[in-house]
Amino acid sequence: MGVSLGEFLGITIVLFGGASFLMGQAIAQTWRPWWQIVPYSLLLALSNRFLSYALFEGELTSLSLFLLDWAVLGALAAFGFRATQARLMTRQYPWLYEQDGLFGWRDRAGQSASAAGSPDRSRT
Repeated sequence: MGVSLGEFLGITIVLFGGASFLMGQAIAQTWRPWWQIVPYSLLLALSNRFLSYALFEGELTSLSLFLLDWAVLGALAAFGFRATQARLMTRQYPWLYEQDGLFGWRDRAGQSASAAGSPDRSRT
């Protein structure tokens, strides 16, 4: 594969994975759309490849390692985005929604979307 397990865990998961998770949270907290995760995680994956190359003499132009890094970082960013978005929806609109697990929200019991005057926007 061209990369050691320690290097992958340390650089990709811990360092850039933490940054990616925080990036997903920041996108959700500023109410930006989910697709903005894609270009930002691409930039993080490029930076990850470069740091791996510079510190550990890894392969800079390896497409398979780059795609693996991008997939992992994108997944961690999506995890942070969705968890934060669910928390924000239930905190900002507590009269409409209640938490439904870590990633979702639902209409509050006894509260219909038509009675609230807004369309049904629950994403479970």
